[in-house]
Amino acid sequence: MRTAILYTLAATALTIAACSGQAPHGVIISFPASAVGAEADVLQRQLSRFMQNHPDIQVVQRKTPDAADQRRQLYVQWLNAGASDPDILQLDVIWTPEFAAAGWILSLDPFAPKVEDFFPATVAANRWQGKLYALPWFVDVGMLYWRTDVLDHPPDSFADLSRQTAEVRNRDGLSFGFVWQGARYEGLVTVFLEHLGGFGGRILDEAGHVVVDSSPAISALTYMRDSIYRDEVVPASVLTWQEEQTRFAFQNGQAALMRNWPYAATLLQNHNESRVAGKFAVASMPATPAGSPTAALGGSQLAINANSDHPQAAYAVIAYLTQPEQMLERARLVGQYPSRPALYASEALANALAVSPVQVRRIIEHAVPRPVTPVYAELSEILQIHLHRALTRQQEPAEALADAARAMRKLLTNVDLTQEKEQGRSQEE
Repeated sequence: MRTAILYTLAATALTIAACSGQAPHGVIISFPASAVGAEADVLQRQLSRFMQNHPDIQVVQRKTPDAADQRRQLYVQWLNAGASDPDILQLDVIWTPEFAAAGWILSLDPFAPKVEDFFPATVAANRWQGKLYALPWFVDVGMLYWRTDVLDHPPDSFADLSRQTAEVRNRDGLSFGFVWQGARYEGLVTVFLEHLGGFGGRILDEAGHVVVDSSPAISALTYMRDSIYRDEVVPASVLTWQEEQTRFAFQNGQAALMRNWPYAATLLQNHNESRVAGKFAVASMPATPAGSPTAALGGSQLAINANSDHPQAAYAVIAYLTQPEQMLERARLVGQYPSRPALYASEALANALAVSPVQVRRIIEHAVPRPVTPVYAELSEILQIHLHRALTRQQEPAEALADAARAMRKLLTNVDLTQEKEQGRSQEE
């Protein structure tokens, strides 16, 4: 109790100091983040400005791998050892509940961030048992890229998608209709999540129970399989593709539609390398009447190491990096999407992005987090295996999802997360 009171008082002191332009004294904050390319350059620029405004806080960058799985492995080694360094952690959106449940990161609630200023889905993804553990730095979201030179409008239903792509392939001789990431890895889960939401299904319900074997889920997976083998809307080669193979197919003018992340937009607008530069736009994924357009939520979050010696100063850095000015600069120089919806009406963002910010905001408003659970990685691995079996016709969709659901329920029962979740809700009430 005494520690909690002191922590709350310290957070309050930071808030007062931040308002008066003062900062904690003699503090060094370590921050592992990308050390290469434009992303590293803009971060270094922003941290330099922060240190000019806060001369008593020095921020030291620690080099970490750019590959997410390698970065996570390094974080786990540090945090399992109880290291106080690094102070700030850059988390993938699916890591926050895992790190929170392990006790590795601090709740940010004592700092009272204005969560209403961020997209609701980004805040929901960073909560565990009612507490906020990270702030969204920038948003990544699944989008439907469509060719404006061969299509009059983006498909608003899966039936419309199949019809349009069939017409385009016959008329324009395109190699592919629709391309997405279908290799057995995390990308396949995000693609399935977007089809799943479009058919009105979910992976877990609000109580944390597995519902991935429901009728809407079976319909979604059946549609994905049939779009490959029956309708030939999607090439079977996608079952070995990740993001870049998908981008190259669309960029080379071979496909009418592509599901991918925002990073592709800037590359597609390069007239020297892209055959579709100036000939594409983005939209939400289609949906059936029973579902709604769904975009898988990704992106980076900023959290504080639970063993940090300087949580107040660490939060001051996070608060600075998530201000509108810094987000607009990242959008302009790196093309990353701000997590603050108010910025999407600004002329500055319109000038920064390779696609319409109005349309991007509509897509983000349909963003859905992947299951917010500490064992998401294990659930995802189970799902990847069975989704791929269905898409490669080793199993029927209903059988594959039943097997996946059985294994997922067993996992959740073994770790007893349902009970923990209910206890967390009771404490909130």
